Amino acid sequence: MNPSPASRNVISVVDAHHHLWDLSLGRYPWLQQAYDPKTFFLGDYAALRQDFLPKDYRAASAGVQVLATVHVEAERDRSEQVAETAWLHDMNAAHGIPNAVVAHAWFDRPDTEEYLLSHLRYPLVRGIRSKPVTSATPAQSVAGQPGSMQDEAWLRGFSLLRKHGLSWDLRVPAWHLPEAAQVAQMFPDVPMVLNHHGFAWDRSEEGLKRWRGWMEVLARQPNVHVKLSEFGLRDQPWNEQSNARIVRDTLAIFGWERCMFASNFPVASLRIGFRPLVEAVWRMLDKLAPDQRQAVMSGNALRFYRINLPPAQT
Repeated sequence: MNPSPASRNVISVVDAHHHLWDLSLGRYPWLQQAYDPKTFFLGDYAALRQDFLPKDYRAASAGVQVLATVHVEAERDRSEQVAETAWLHDMNAAHGIPNAVVAHAWFDRPDTEEYLLSHLRYPLVRGIRSKPVTSATPAQSVAGQPGSMQDEAWLRGFSLLRKHGLSWDLRVPAWHLPEAAQVAQMFPDVPMVLNHHGFAWDRSEEGLKRWRGWMEVLARQPNVHVKLSEFGLRDQPWNEQSNARIVRDTLAIFGWERCMFASNFPVASLRIGFRPLVEAVWRMLDKLAPDQRQAVMSGNALRFYRINLPPAQT
């Protein structure tokens, strides 16, 4: 057993959400062809338009004991979605990371199961991230449109996660969380995890009140977890006081047992370094007991993504 993080100034984490890419081997339209900072939630992301490989991840995370990582699909060209999974297994074999893979497959296509089975040929695959159709603002609705969370074809494809023992990484704007709660209620045996704390983009008092209400609806479904990740805001610096409020509210709503740390690197590097991020989140968990704090930073992700560490790391 390793000494506790509090005793050695090195925090142990399982990074439940990060990305890797090699722009010479794969096609990533958002990085290579369709650069548009107006549509990216953090604004200018020119700094991301370069390779981010395991060596770069390890350099970024220096000073943090990263026990394991979870790679979440990086919007590689959808014709290469299985190729991304294969490449990530090559990275694991050569560099030891990632240790679990969340792949991509559309839910509303006739070939959904074919793609799921193709991903499942690779042993690190644990779940799928497939973004449903969403609206640009809370005032708009896409309910029932093709690819939305009410679309019968989408729901049929989603049901295959249960059949194949896969989890769902949920990434939607906060105003869609009540719809996601309906999906979670329909499929209570599909583990789900909300990406990026549900995106509390509106930090006004009224905006935070709405966000908390939507989060509370989702949290009523016991099969839903949440990632404490990506607190960056468009055209604003990283603010620990503001972000600590988000973390503590999320903990209060979901409970520490269903929260997990995630870096969202390299995207989060547009606002903060890896070690400062880890240390900030560690401080935000100061009201928890030591074992609860460490569960949020590592243990909960190990359990959710079914990652087995070598004996020396447990």
